[in-house]
Amino acid sequence: MSSQFKTVTIAGGTGLLGYNIAEAFLNDGSYDVKIFRRKPKTENEKANLLASKGAEIVYVDYDQKDDLVKALKGTDVVVSVISDSTGNLFESQVPLLIAAKEASVKRFIPSEFGGEFKVGVHPIPDGKIKFEEEVIKSGLEYTIIFNGLFQEFLSWIGFDVKNKKATFYADGNKRLHTTSLADVGRYTVETLKMPEARNSFIKVAGVTMSLNEYLQKFEEISGSKWEVVVDEEVKYRYKNKIDPIPSPEENFKATLVQNDQFKDLDNDKFSFTPRPVM
Repeated sequence: MSSQFKTVTIAGGTGLLGYNIAEAFLNDGSYDVKIFRRKPKTENEKANLLASKGAEIVYVDYDQKDDLVKALKGTDVVVSVISDSTGNLFESQVPLLIAAKEASVKRFIPSEFGGEFKVGVHPIPDGKIKFEEEVIKSGLEYTIIFNGLFQEFLSWIGFDVKNKKATFYADGNKRLHTTSLADVGRYTVETLKMPEARNSFIKVAGVTMSLNEYLQKFEEISGSKWEVVVDEEVKYRYKNKIDPIPSPEENFKATLVQNDQFKDLDNDKFSFTPRPVM
């Protein structure tokens, strides 16, 4: 497969996911890769590693449109992996989209890289959905990638490796799509070489297993039986302020786990087999 694109700019390319995406593009070897980091310039080990592999590190002010437009000149594809401490992935990405259009960028890949949600489920995915709509209206080509949960974050959504304890926010038979960070990077790279990824939603998953099956994997690796706590009422207690009131973080975890999983995966359109969980 070949690509019509040459220069890829990754906004947030030294973050956890962004670094994996940047490495995938550098390993592919078909692209000139720019990495956007926020001003002021600071020493960063990941930035240094990516630079040693051929990436150009560019420091930008996302609040200055002219600065962004200048930095984006010559870019064919923007991959946004911007994070925001408030979880507002609409407001944080809008300046980048505006500048990308002014700089004549050809394709924009927004900071989705998660599950497919309906509006009103939770404020964080609501912001993503709102921004996806802006990208589609912008007139730029787009690819929106859904990959489920990150395998590296399974401990965060309830699998406590240290204490060998699993907290289920849904029935144990609930199935979850998960994908490794490295494979998300590889999927992102290959979408640029797939005609069907133009102006499309691409849905992939490294594995799809039930909570019970993920637990079994953890138990096999640890060599011991785990304690299991089932708490499916988190969202109800959070919404109605019923004691014990869950934290916003617990509410978000429950949202992710209880969300409907997408169907009709596009895995067969890609050239590689994703790694199995653990």
